[in-house]
Amino acid sequence: MLIKVKVFPNSKKEELIKEGKEIKIKVKEKAIQNKANQAARKMLSEHLKKPVNQIRIIKGFKQRSKIFKINE
Repeated sequence: MLIKVKVFPNSKKEELIKEGKEIKIKVKEKAIQNKANQAARKMLSEHLKKPVNQIRIIKGFKQRSKIFKINE
């Protein structure tokens, strides 16, 4: 399953907002050394109730708009 996610690093609070088919994730971590991506993966795994190792980024490593692949 593929999910489009828009990540907002360096936010004041952490939250996950679902808008139609796209998910917006706000994380406190900065976009340095993959920290914001890891925080987004963790929040997505908690929301979907899947282990973190089943979620990976397949597109958009250095952009805000990302595509995550969730293994079944």
